[in-house]
Amino acid sequence: MKKLITLLHGFCMALADSVPGVSGGTIAFLMGFYDNFIGSLNALISGSKQERIQAVKYLIKLGIGWVIGFCSSVLVLANVFESHIYRVSSLFIGFIIFAIPVVIYEEKKVLKDRWKMSFFVLIGMAFVVAITYANTFVGGGKDLSNPDIGMYIYAFFVGAVAICAMVLPGISGSTLLLIFGLYIPIINGIHDLLHLNFHMLPILIVFGLGVITGIISIIKLIQNALTKHRGATVYLIIGMMLGSLYSVFMGPTTLENPQPAMGLHTFSIVFFLIGGVVILGMQGLKMLSDKNSTPANEPKAEVQAK
Repeated sequence: MKKLITLLHGFCMALADSVPGVSGGTIAFLMGFYDNFIGSLNALISGSKQERIQAVKYLIKLGIGWVIGFCSSVLVLANVFESHIYRVSSLFIGFIIFAIPVVIYEEKKVLKDRWKMSFFVLIGMAFVVAITYANTFVGGGKDLSNPDIGMYIYAFFVGAVAICAMVLPGISGSTLLLIFGLYIPIINGIHDLLHLNFHMLPILIVFGLGVITGIISIIKLIQNALTKHRGATVYLIIGMMLGSLYSVFMGPTTLENPQPAMGLHTFSIVFFLIGGVVILGMQGLKMLSDKNSTPANEPKAEVQAK
């Protein structure tokens, strides 16, 4: 059962990682396995031999679920993203809006004790909005069909930055790809690769090397931040989530054929609510898992204390 649950965790993370809105880290946070996920990555990089063996076993199971979820998602997304951009964006908005109060609820104690650090919310918002505005100003999506050396460097850098966001429970790595204009090209490249079309393989390899570099560089920093400065880090995460709303609204402008930014007349309340149901369902699944993992003979007072 534990193996199946770990596979499901990876699958759910992949669904989040593949779309702008909520990061896989946020899903891990909501489903209650984030500390195990980050701890395993850290052990893989700097742990003892026994810790690395345990980390590899866990991450392989999580990774299998992630690959299944990501490939399934990409095969669908590449076909519907541009043609239904406003509905998909409304779904992403639902993910973010409903995820924020869940994160606040899960971290209510540390946020209450560190309320003076709430200005980190503004820092997180400003960071994401500034990147989004800068990318919109220089001109949306990038063309990876004939990359030069500058584009290879750019793809490497964006891959390193995006993976940092994917493991953080805050801004989505896919949202950053959207901000930097690489979401559609990378998704289409992976889609083509799954259909044995290898024309995008070189740029995808460089992007992947950036991902590996980023995750090696950031894991220790994330673990230290959440351990030693959790209040400030969570406030920063909430700020980035709020800032990513602007990114998603501006997302249509980054398409290969740019569309107007999403407004009230193109916003879909139905897909927004679907996004909310997904997030609340994730939280419900976590609460059920926590309840089932509690020994039946444990006093009720002790269960609530946890």
